[in-house]
Amino acid sequence: MIKVGIRSPGDKPWTRRSEVLQYRTFYGVLQQMAADLRQRGVTHVVMEASGACTEPVYYALAERDFDEVAVINPAHAKALRGHKTDARDCLRVAELFECGLLRGSYIPAAGLKEVRDLTRYRMKTVQARTSEIQRLGKALESAGIKLGSVASELTGKSATAMIEALTDGERRGRVLAGLAIGRMRTAGKLAGLSQALTGRFTGHHALLCRLHLDRIAIFDTAVAGLEDKIALRAARWQREQDLLRTVPGFGDAVACAWLAEIGPAPHAYFASHEKLASWVTLCPGNHISAGKRKHGRTGDAGTYIKPMLVQAAWAAIRVRGRLQARYSRLVRRFGGEKNPAAKKKAITAIAHTLLKIAYQVLRSGKPYEDPGADFCTRRESPQQRQAYLMRQLQKLNPGCTITITPAEAA
Repeated sequence: MIKVGIRSPGDKPWTRRSEVLQYRTFYGVLQQMAADLRQRGVTHVVMEASGACTEPVYYALAERDFDEVAVINPAHAKALRGHKTDARDCLRVAELFECGLLRGSYIPAAGLKEVRDLTRYRMKTVQARTSEIQRLGKALESAGIKLGSVASELTGKSATAMIEALTDGERRGRVLAGLAIGRMRTAGKLAGLSQALTGRFTGHHALLCRLHLDRIAIFDTAVAGLEDKIALRAARWQREQDLLRTVPGFGDAVACAWLAEIGPAPHAYFASHEKLASWVTLCPGNHISAGKRKHGRTGDAGTYIKPMLVQAAWAAIRVRGRLQARYSRLVRRFGGEKNPAAKKKAITAIAHTLLKIAYQVLRSGKPYEDPGADFCTRRESPQQRQAYLMRQLQKLNPGCTITITPAEAA
């Protein structure tokens, strides 16, 4: 059941008349609800987001010619504890929306909604595949097989061939190590592989590994099929995809995820990249009380687009340029290479930078051009650069006195 609150002009000036209706959630009943609201002269509709249950109500309302159908974040209209009922909620939300205190969320068009469903399902399938690979690694560890300590990944060609041979009955470490190909055939690797592949691998372990390998193959096929379907449906926005691919770290998967979650024209829904970053929760949060800053963590929203941007950030810092240089500077500022928290903070900042770059690329319609690794250095004033270098010298030589002699005096 859903409650529908209606606010309409009252009999006297500056007054409102409130009415609460109740409907069942069958789609035919929801269509009748939309028709009833139009007959009553309702022009604007606002509703709280409630996951998948929101969609049938929204699309039933969207079939009618309302001036606006807005879906809002429930946290923006949260009631006081102990005063919450469905009837009070719907009337309070209607009043807040009438006063301009609530703003509707971004709802993609029907075509983009299909791409969004597929990209989200692809992410869940990839996560399930990763979980299956981890189970395969645990089964090998249980048998004393340390293949993961030598091979970079358990699903590579060499590692897969060795696991297949193990399940077929081969137990000799030297024979299994001989299945290595490519860079794994170096002398040091082969000796390590021979030791890593010697263990207490039994028939039960062979059964477990066989089950895991079959499941991984199923997930590989499913991911490939989903990528084909996503590419087919996202072909309408080929120009936007080509622009996004010019951004470092943005491949087909990230570009399609951006289109699905944010859309091909983010500037049409978000006035600036700051507002978009706030919506995705990639910008630092504020928690200041009594003049003290408690923390500045990012929020929990952006469940699907934020991981993709972080993934793109890890790829972007592998390319020599502005982003790699910025990442190195941030890691030094946050605690150094040996500090894992510093790397996490820095990569989140790079993901934020990628979001701003992608926003501007789509807004301008021009491909991204990397300004170079010395971009930040060129923006500094000579005085700032000199002060930085002097601090570095003082760190290397504590207690020293640095004197700068102008060239004319020398």
